[in-house]
Amino acid sequence: MLDAAHLEALFDGLPDLVFFVKNRRAEYVVVSQTLVERLRKRGKHELVGRRADEVFPAPLGRSYRAQDEQVLEAGEPIRDQLELHFYPGGRRGWCVTQKLPLRGRDGAISGLYGFSRDLQAANERSADFTQVAEAVHRIQTRYDERVRVSELARRAGLSQYQFEQRMRRIFRITAGQLIQKVRIDAALHKLRDSDASVAQIASACGYSDQSAFTRAFRQTVGYSPSEYRATAPR
Repeated sequence: MLDAAHLEALFDGLPDLVFFVKNRRAEYVVVSQTLVERLRKRGKHELVGRRADEVFPAPLGRSYRAQDEQVLEAGEPIRDQLELHFYPGGRRGWCVTQKLPLRGRDGAISGLYGFSRDLQAANERSADFTQVAEAVHRIQTRYDERVRVSELARRAGLSQYQFEQRMRRIFRITAGQLIQKVRIDAALHKLRDSDASVAQIASACGYSDQSAFTRAFRQTVGYSPSEYRATAPR
């Protein structure tokens, strides 16, 4: 049976995946080398024993810490959370995060474990992509409109289930998450490069109102739109 050391070595060999284990105090106990490198640390010893809000800049660290508390206090796992991660030096990347509670023999929560997997560019030459190419183009160019997954599936000549399975194979996320990703990417550019108000940007990116936009942006990016605009370089 693999022990913790073997598992750690296994995840160290996966550069597109961040793996971690945290104790009941939300402190890192095990981290993969990928996180060390992305945070520009000298070694794992600079992360072990520290919490997310102590190694990530605010408000990102607070956002990740709040996730940890959700898992540790309520025992609620975080599954398939689409997130945009920021790292020192300006690097950023989309990923899907999982966080689950660790329980002892008595059933009590003793910590958490999880991983964040990078999203890769889709292979546009694949047969899978060809059939949904029109739907993907519609998402990418008409994200300011109301987009129904059922309508996208119909246009692709697929059932909604078949369409979702195809999208997962291509993008590793759901159609709804792809829509959210495209909208948030557009919002990031507008917040950084324009003087439009947050409410105007919300409408331009397909959100029903500013509150819905702010919730989606904070959940995905870790900042509020106003916080991102104040910190983003122009």
